[in-house]
Formats: sequence, C-alpha cells, structure tokens
Amino acid sequence: MSKKPKSKISTYFSIGGSLIGAFGVVKQVREAREEQDTLRLVDAAVSAAAIVTTIALLTRELRRMQRDGDDVLSD
Repeated sequence: MSKKPKSKISTYFSIGGSLIGAFGVVKQVREAREEQDTLRLVDAAVSAAAIVTTIALLTRELRRMQRDGDDVLSD
C-alpha cells in the first residue's frame, strides 16, 4: 500500500490536533486523581503516550520533508 504524501500544512494541523487532544488527557488525569480511579489514570497515561508518539512521528515526517523537499503544496 502506497503512502499518500502530506503537505507541511496538513502535518502542522495534525500536530495541532494532537496538542488539543492533550488538554483532554490532562482533564482526564485530574478527574482520575480526584476520584482515585486507577483504571482511568492508566487510560489517561496510555492516551498521553499515544499523543506523544503521534507528535514524534509527525515531527519526524516534517524533518524528512524539509530534508527532501517533499511538500505536496510547494509546486
């Protein structure tokens, strides 16, 4: 399966969306701590790890685009 190239702008929007999702995770952590709900705290930690991984992958993609000049919208 071929990977569709992304533009830098869409990659930035994806990073922004992930960062907005981080606010929800912070809220979930606060609520889980207040209620002393270990399972919800673990769920929040897994969600946070997913967000960090997503941002790292998108950042790597941006660096690759800058190095290779692979921006779809640059033409």
